[in-house]
Amino acid sequence: MNQAAAAPAVLHLTDLVGGRLLDSGGERLGDVDDLTVRLGDDEYPPVSGVLATVAGRRVWVPAEAIGDIQPRCVTLTRSLLDLDRFERRPQEILLREDLLDRQVIDVDGANLVRANEIELARLDGWYRVVGIDIGLRGFGRRLLPRLLGKHIGPGGFLDWASVQPFTGHIPTVHLRDPHAKLARLHPAELADLVESATPAEGGEILGALADDREREADLVEELSRGQRADLLAGRTDPEIADLLTRMEPDDASDLLTELAEQRREPILALLPPTLEKHLRTLMGFEPATAGGLMSPEFLCLFTQATREEALERVARSRLPHESLAYVFVMNQHHRLRGAVDLVDLLRAAPGTPLGDIADAHTVQLTADTDAAQIARRLSDYDLTAAPVVDNEMRMIGVVTVDDVLEVTLPRKPRRPFGPGRR
Repeated sequence: MNQAAAAPAVLHLTDLVGGRLLDSGGERLGDVDDLTVRLGDDEYPPVSGVLATVAGRRVWVPAEAIGDIQPRCVTLTRSLLDLDRFERRPQEILLREDLLDRQVIDVDGANLVRANEIELARLDGWYRVVGIDIGLRGFGRRLLPRLLGKHIGPGGFLDWASVQPFTGHIPTVHLRDPHAKLARLHPAELADLVESATPAEGGEILGALADDREREADLVEELSRGQRADLLAGRTDPEIADLLTRMEPDDASDLLTELAEQRREPILALLPPTLEKHLRTLMGFEPATAGGLMSPEFLCLFTQATREEALERVARSRLPHESLAYVFVMNQHHRLRGAVDLVDLLRAAPGTPLGDIADAHTVQLTADTDAAQIARRLSDYDLTAAPVVDNEMRMIGVVTVDDVLEVTLPRKPRRPFGPGRR
């Protein structure tokens, strides 16, 4: 019977730093100051070298000259060293200087955590970073005298596959995709991270999305008012206008109203005419009313339109899915006559006119209906969206349940730093 392979022995970075650098014969050459790791495509980045002090000089020993790494000592494969002074090399980070005791992103937990210890192990023939310790025990090992600390086992181990370090403070790290792991996170989770991070770290997260402008817009929609203000302070008018074109109209309107008044007109002038008209309309309403919360983008067809015509319009529409939960129905005078739930539309017989299946008792909102009233009506009638009409019963927008929740629910508190959700 085959025995399961034994787990590799874990080495703690703090047991290595300050240890001895030995030559191939076991003679002491100097002291270990740090380990360098090359970031790249490896799931577990390999140790690329050792930074050491030899004869009063800081030198770097490449991985090819390292034979063995053990607690308190690193043994080389040769007895002579190149004593050129250390210089940072591209794609490398110093584990103690750049990572230890710093915040990193726990991607699976969508949280910021502190690297209290860095764990290494020999995998695939070489020493690699396999995780960090985010628990108090990892920190306690370093505070206690070494003889006592070594008896404390690992605490909150976090696999490196879930770790995204911040690299903005490292001048030599220029990765093709420095935050690829962040693509696994929802925009709301990214917004939580930005609001929990330092300004520099938050800026690094936003900067990582610079090449994905749609995702950047989704994240900005989730940020708090203060965070958006900080973000926009450093943007030019054309940059803000470009961002607004990628946001939902109601969120774009909110963002515009957060700008200084003298900046709004120049930015509005840079927008496509239809979007400019929509935003000017939305900005005329109180934010916590149906007029301020609604989206001016919806699907409203004439009562004579058939089931097939409606489904074809739904299929071609680029509206967000929450705005397509209902197809609204109007008469020849453009007055609202009801709504058809998308499921009812799918179940209807072929060729059925919308007027025959529309719910004529659809809840209707006016622009001045406040958020609390909207929430009650959506809840009472078990709806996910409701139309907003003007004085002539013509539809001017749609309010979805997510818009209402944003203003009726208390702002969620920022999560404390620590282990993420599991």
